[in-house]
Amino acid sequence: MPSPKPFKRNILRRFRRNRRGSAAVEFALVAPIFFGLLFAIMELAMVFFASQVLETVTQDSARVIMTGQAQSASYTQAQFKNLVCSKINVMFDCVNGISIDVQSYSAFASVNVTDPIDNTKQFVPPNNYLPGGPGDVVVVRLFYKWPLFVTGMGFNVANLSTKERLLTATAAFQNEPY
Repeated sequence: MPSPKPFKRNILRRFRRNRRGSAAVEFALVAPIFFGLLFAIMELAMVFFASQVLETVTQDSARVIMTGQAQSASYTQAQFKNLVCSKINVMFDCVNGISIDVQSYSAFASVNVTDPIDNTKQFVPPNNYLPGGPGDVVVVRLFYKWPLFVTGMGFNVANLSTKERLLTATAAFQNEPY
């Protein structure tokens, strides 16, 4: 009767040499990291794209104030928001999500822009609509709370406690003499 020691050694040697299934094990180890990174890249790309869309809409909408069209037509804050929403209806929930802040100042040196995120990382939406008159300095800001999905995997670009990213777009200009 052969001794069990060489048999055990032979099984271990065969197990070490056998490579069947190693690709599946390696994939199982690498796949979660790979897919987490892939989803994080896609989410970050969407955040950047949404931010750029918000910047473009802010510049386009601010032009209505800069040229005096909003003041001549006596736009209210709701009418200005409707103008903004008409330009941004694809990626955003404009009616409930976009916050608008329009402030006017006498000179660029007197501009005072406050952070809309408080100490507890809550968004405090400013509720101002002062488009100013001819020659006034105006700052138009649009805010949107962008929902994030990949934040649970260790990749977190949220700046609000609600696991959302506050997108901000700003346009500062001097009104034309309309």
